[in-house]
Amino acid sequence: MQLYPSILSADFANLEAELQTISAADAVHVDVMDNHFVPNLTFGLQMVKRLQEVSGIPLDVHLMIENVDRLAIEYAQLGVASVTFHLEASQNPVELARNIRETGCKVGVALKPGTDLDQLHNLLSEVDLLLVMTVEPGFGGQQLIPSMLEKISEAKKLISANPQSVKLQVDGGVTAENIYQLALAGAEVFVAGSSVFGKENRNLEINNLRALAQEGGLAR
Repeated sequence: MQLYPSILSADFANLEAELQTISAADAVHVDVMDNHFVPNLTFGLQMVKRLQEVSGIPLDVHLMIENVDRLAIEYAQLGVASVTFHLEASQNPVELARNIRETGCKVGVALKPGTDLDQLHNLLSEVDLLLVMTVEPGFGGQQLIPSMLEKISEAKKLISANPQSVKLQVDGGVTAENIYQLALAGAEVFVAGSSVFGKENRNLEINNLRALAQEGGLAR
């Protein structure tokens, strides 16, 4: 079980210092939004480049942008640990996944809550990570959509039937109150924003969330 705090909930004016407060994390989740694919504007290429230079934690970059087929490679070439693109934004997701992987970067594909899993087709064999959004992407601090638990279970079944090793990630409204159920449903990688950055001792909360997720995974 892995915890990826989302810096969407961090203090943007002090990101280097904020990263130092989550040293117990497995990676840091970086939401790149362009105010077109989703109604919010966050980081761009230069900001992610700088984060990569100062972070002691691997970067998990989540692209919520248009023109992802053209721009995703530029993020992968920064040396980040992983780049995840939205299936809904790509014209040729299989080709994009292969191009990202050629840079040496791990690749993920993300689905909005309303996107059916059957649209993945043969894409699972091309990626390292499947991100099931448990809120509508665009803003932090939202509550998890309860019906997404069933979708996570179905996604886990698809992954289990796939020969390629794929991690199942969830993002949106992850808290200490629901992470056990998310892990029980099949999730393995958890993006948590305000539930981590809203705490005084963030590393303690990261370890607490990870322990709760491990309990859920063991009970699966």
